[in-house]
Amino acid sequence: MFKQKRFHPGFVLIFILLCGYLLTNIPAKDISADLDWTTAFLENCTVIMAGKEATIDGSIITTHTADCGVCDWTWRKVPAADHKPGEMRKLYHISQIKTYPPKEGLKWDLIKKDLTGVEIAEPAHTYGYMHGVFGYMNDQQLAIGESTIGNQRKLNNPTPAAKTDITMLTLLAMERSKTAREAIQLMGQLAEKYGYGFVDGGEMLAVADSKEVWIFEIMPAGPLWTPESGKPGAVWCAERIPDDHVSVCPNESRIGEIDLNNKDFFLSSSNVISCAVENKLYDPASGKPFSWKQAYSPAEGSAVSSPGRRARLWRFFDVVAPSQKFKPDTPNMNLPFSVKPDKKISVQDVMRLTRDKCENTTFDPVRGIRGGPYANPNYYGGTRTIGTNKAEYTTVTQCRSWLPDPVGGIVWLAWGGQDTACYMPFYAGVTEIPKSFNVGDHWEFNRGSARWAFDYADFHAQVAYVDAIEDIRKAQQEWEAGALTKIPEIDKTAAELYAKSPAKAIQYLTSFCLDNAAKVVAAWWDLGDKLLVKYNHLGYYDPEKRSRGRGKAAPDLWRKAVRMMDAWIE
Repeated sequence: MFKQKRFHPGFVLIFILLCGYLLTNIPAKDISADLDWTTAFLENCTVIMAGKEATIDGSIITTHTADCGVCDWTWRKVPAADHKPGEMRKLYHISQIKTYPPKEGLKWDLIKKDLTGVEIAEPAHTYGYMHGVFGYMNDQQLAIGESTIGNQRKLNNPTPAAKTDITMLTLLAMERSKTAREAIQLMGQLAEKYGYGFVDGGEMLAVADSKEVWIFEIMPAGPLWTPESGKPGAVWCAERIPDDHVSVCPNESRIGEIDLNNKDFFLSSSNVISCAVENKLYDPASGKPFSWKQAYSPAEGSAVSSPGRRARLWRFFDVVAPSQKFKPDTPNMNLPFSVKPDKKISVQDVMRLTRDKCENTTFDPVRGIRGGPYANPNYYGGTRTIGTNKAEYTTVTQCRSWLPDPVGGIVWLAWGGQDTACYMPFYAGVTEIPKSFNVGDHWEFNRGSARWAFDYADFHAQVAYVDAIEDIRKAQQEWEAGALTKIPEIDKTAAELYAKSPAKAIQYLTSFCLDNAAKVVAAWWDLGDKLLVKYNHLGYYDPEKRSRGRGKAAPDLWRKAVRMMDAWIE
């Protein structure tokens, strides 16, 4: 046991400054503590959205970070199908978080045991789509991204009376909707009729097509709701993002005051205000205008007052519209729904944003000694950044109106933490995805699972991060930027083929996506091997020269902090 002999003057100074900082930066009461528990559990699920006039090429872009850290990560492709009159579609309870041991089978087979007891008629045709935890894109260019936002606890409905959850709703939207508006109305109507909740609380979806993008938010209607009540089993609202604007949802409700007379920008359930009044979440006699987020999912605090836990909203606006000089101490509830970016953004810009870690700000996770001797931003957990090392995967979707739907839609998929991952394109019309995407589990290493290739490289990068991340960026430049460079030519060839033979165009796109993904996964397995050798024993092994050197030296500040602490515990 160490024996404390004296306080080093430098340590005393640090202690005084730290106490002063804490006393002057105590966060205000955070009403989100009264919200549904899932907000705290899934709190790095960032969704970025861009309208068609806000992007360089006219794409409508959405993202989603599946950030659970323990969730099922497997993906699958559901083919389009024709149905006979009388065929029925079973509804299942699908937990975002629940996983199953691989020996028991795949999640998407096992959920069929969790029947709700509800069946709905199949339409004559259902669309093909890709999905992971949620439905992400169908062959009509309908795209979705998700962020858990929580709700006032009194609205929770964990009872079996609620037959729909957010995952089930997104899958039904993928199967049955061609446009964002159709998807919003469908999900809203099904939730109202059959009840929403059970495994989910307040949720936000970015719902996009090739013409527009919406923020759709939905809440349960309370634990006493039953179908026999005659009331809607959910409350929901949607607001369209202006075409020349961008927006973000960082696990916080984004819809404020609403104008239900403006159907071009707002959609909602019939009980959008009455439910708040009945539950004493809004008082019409107050004279205050109704605010959706203030009533149903208030999230008080700012980037500064949190401190840093609510930094993502401010950070996004500060990056895309620095001319507006948004202040980090501005309450998040007061930040705008959307902004016009200072300059139009590209899909590559959005990919970079998904990797953002508040660099060069007071919330930077490598500021001071936070990142340790190797400036690793994944050590410090105080700041919630857009990029997160516990992502299952991240998606970036593009919807492009000037191309046929199977060609115009793209899902860019990156496995694991964004900083060490690689985005791979999958066109909306592909008929299959790699088999290695269908399998895998956090608790069992599996070289047959694509996700493990990226975790393998990521794990070896964490040891000597400041050096290893440069190796990873070189690989990203080769494979990710390389794919982005190829896309215009792939688009052109596929569009020309589609005009003559849609089947041949789809076959061409499927072959390209499968081949690219196979090469990227193989490259990341190889990258992991090379990182293991290169940074073994915290050295710097050069296989070509057969020499061992040193990487970048630890920062002086970190070394000084170690010496001060050593002196204190002597």
